[in-house]
Amino acid sequence: MLMSFDGKISTGSSDERDFDKDLPNIAGVKEGLQQYYELEKLTDSFSFNTARVMAKVGWNDEKPNIKQLSVIFVIIDNKPHLTTRGIENLIKRSEKLYIVTTNNAHPAIATRNDQLEVITYNQKIDFADLFERLTQKGAQSMTIQSGGDMNAHLLREGHINELSIVVAPMLVGGMDTQSLIGGESLQNAIDLQKIKTLELLEVNKLENNFLHVRYKVN
Repeated sequence: MLMSFDGKISTGSSDERDFDKDLPNIAGVKEGLQQYYELEKLTDSFSFNTARVMAKVGWNDEKPNIKQLSVIFVIIDNKPHLTTRGIENLIKRSEKLYIVTTNNAHPAIATRNDQLEVITYNQKIDFADLFERLTQKGAQSMTIQSGGDMNAHLLREGHINELSIVVAPMLVGGMDTQSLIGGESLQNAIDLQKIKTLELLEVNKLENNFLHVRYKVN
């Protein structure tokens, strides 16, 4: 994941604001941004994200000449956020596309393509079951690049084992701007058990004042 020094993963609270869109235009950050994208290429073949993030970065838009990656996308989408065009774009982009949803009217269900598989749940996604099913499909490890709320949910359920974070040299701020770990705030002493401690594995100083930090989640 890419985050600012103060832990933000977006440049603002609206879906109009996005790191991929905005950071290439910010002096002092844009110069070292390519280092993050190079590290991103080294992540797992299974990539987990939410459809809200995918829609936010424009995958529902018309996209000519989509280059396929050797990546298997696992996309969570209950609303749905993805349109039929977005699904078709992601099929072209990925080696295999899994759409995971509780929505029986999701447009992916009516999409017929050998590269697409829809995994459905009633009312609530059982992530322990989902990850077990994905393991049986070859996912020995998976890179999670979702939004702060989903990150918090997976972390607190114990599904995140390691953090690999590129820290950009900037302070974003904003109470409503997404952070790396969002979700509900802790309220009482019992909630403190939800806090995950970390074991530092590696710190690398990159060029242009960027850092790459890896932690094991205890």
